[in-house]
Amino acid sequence: MSTPSAVPAAGDSRRWMVLAVICTAYLMLTLDATVMNLALPSAQTSLRFSDADKQWVVTAYALSYGSLLLFSGRLADLIGRKETFVAGLAGFAAASAVGGAANSFTMLVAARACQGIFAALLAPTALSLLATTFTDPKERGKAFGVFSAVAASGGGLGLLIGGALTSALNWRWCMYVNLVFAAFSLIVGSSLLTRQPRTGARMDVPGVVVVSGGMLCLVYGFSNAATHSWHTPSTWGFLVAGGVLVVLFSFWQRRAQHPLLPPRVVLDRNRGGSYIAALVIGAGMFGVLLFLIYYMQSDLGYSAIKSGLALLPMVAVTAVASNVGNIRLMPRFGPRPLVFAGMLINAGGMVWLTRIGPDSHYASTLLGPTMVIGLGMGMIFAAVLRTGTSGVLPQDAGIASAAINTGQQLGGAIGTALLNTIAAGATTDYLTGHARGKPGPALLHLATIHGYTRVFWWCAGIFALGAVLSGALLRSGPLPVPGPSTSPKPATEPEKVRS
Repeated sequence: MSTPSAVPAAGDSRRWMVLAVICTAYLMLTLDATVMNLALPSAQTSLRFSDADKQWVVTAYALSYGSLLLFSGRLADLIGRKETFVAGLAGFAAASAVGGAANSFTMLVAARACQGIFAALLAPTALSLLATTFTDPKERGKAFGVFSAVAASGGGLGLLIGGALTSALNWRWCMYVNLVFAAFSLIVGSSLLTRQPRTGARMDVPGVVVVSGGMLCLVYGFSNAATHSWHTPSTWGFLVAGGVLVVLFSFWQRRAQHPLLPPRVVLDRNRGGSYIAALVIGAGMFGVLLFLIYYMQSDLGYSAIKSGLALLPMVAVTAVASNVGNIRLMPRFGPRPLVFAGMLINAGGMVWLTRIGPDSHYASTLLGPTMVIGLGMGMIFAAVLRTGTSGVLPQDAGIASAAINTGQQLGGAIGTALLNTIAAGATTDYLTGHARGKPGPALLHLATIHGYTRVFWWCAGIFALGAVLSGALLRSGPLPVPGPSTSPKPATEPEKVRS
C-alpha cells in the first residue's frame, strides 16, 4: 500500500489556492510587527501606560515567538502541518481579538504574548507547507518567488496599512485587521488541506527546554540592551546565560537519539549558509525599516501613511526581484551569486542612504537607495527561503523552516540592540563635539541625523560581512533537484491538497 502524498498531481489549480492561503497567513505575521509599532503611541494614550511599560508590548511578543520557534517547527513535523497551521491561525486570530478589545495594559501584553506563541506555531508551518506542496522545479520557483515577495515586503506594507488604520479608525483596528487575514486562510485552508501521513519525527524534550530557555534569554538580553544599557546585569546576565544554553544545546544535539535540530539539517553548507544569511537580513534590515522611518517621520515630518507610500517603490522592486530570482536565476545559477550580489547591493544602498540631511528631498535622496535595497532584498529572499528548506527529509521540513525564522528573529533582536546603541552613542558624541552650552533644536536635529547616518554605515558593514560569509558557505551551482528521498510519492487522493 503506497503512502499518501502531501500534494496532488502537478498542475492542479488548487495548489495555487494553497499558495494564496500560505502567503495570506504569512503576510499577516509580517504586517503585525510593523502595524503594532505604529499603533503603540495611540494605545499608550488610550490605556494610560508609561514609556517604561511600552517596551513590553513589543518584548512580550518577541520573547514568546523567539523562544518557541524551533519547538513549533518540530511540532509541525510531529503532529502534522494542517493541524499546526489551523491551530496557529485560530490562536493568532483569537489573541488579536483580545488585544484589540484590551481595556488594560496587562490585558494587551498578555494578548501580545499569546500572539507570539501562535505566530511561532504558524510561521515555520507556513514555510514547510510551501516546501512540501511545491516539489516540481518550475512550480517551486514561481511559488517561492511569490512567498519571498510577501516575506520581504510585509514590513513596508505594514507601514501603509498601519498608518491608514490608525489615522482613519484607531489603534485597535491594527489588531482587528488580523481577523480578516486569518478568516480567509482558515476558511479556504481548512477545505484544501488534509492530514499528512506521520513522518516519523520525534520530540526532543530536553533539547526543547534548553534551546527555548537559551533563545528567551538572548532575546530578552538584546531587548533590554536596546532600551537600557549593555552594562546592566539584566542585559549581560541574560546574554551570558543564553549563550551558555545555546552551546549546551549544540552539544546535546550531537548526543540526542532524536535531536530537535538534527546536525544533518544545519551542517549542509547551503542550508547553513542560508540560515546565516537570514540572521544578517534580520539585523541589517532594521537600518531601513526602523531608522529610515524615524528619519522620515521625525525629521522630514512624514505621516505614517506617507512613510508607507514612500516605501512602496522598494516593495515593488522587491516583489519583482524575488520572482525573477526564483524563476529565472535560481535554476540557472543557484543561491550563491544571488545572496552574494544581494548583500553587496544592500551594502551599496546603505552607503547611499548616508547622504541624508535635514532638508533632503524624497526623489533625490531616498527613492534611489530604497529601490536599490529593494532589489538586494528580493534577490536574497529569493535564495534564502528556498535554499533553507531544500533537500531536507519530510520529517525535517518543519524544523528547517523554523531555523530560518529563528535566524531572522535573533538577527532582529541583535540588530535592534546594536543599532540603537550605535545611534545613541553617535548622537551623544556629535552633541559633545559641537554644543556650546545647552544644545538648541537645530543642533539636536543635526545630531539625530548624524546618529542615523552612523547606523547606515554600520548596516553597510553588516551586509558586506554577510556577502563574505555567504560567499564562503554557499556552494556554487544550482540546487540539487529533489529526488525520491526528499519528495513525496505520487498522489493517491488527488481531490485534496495535503499538508
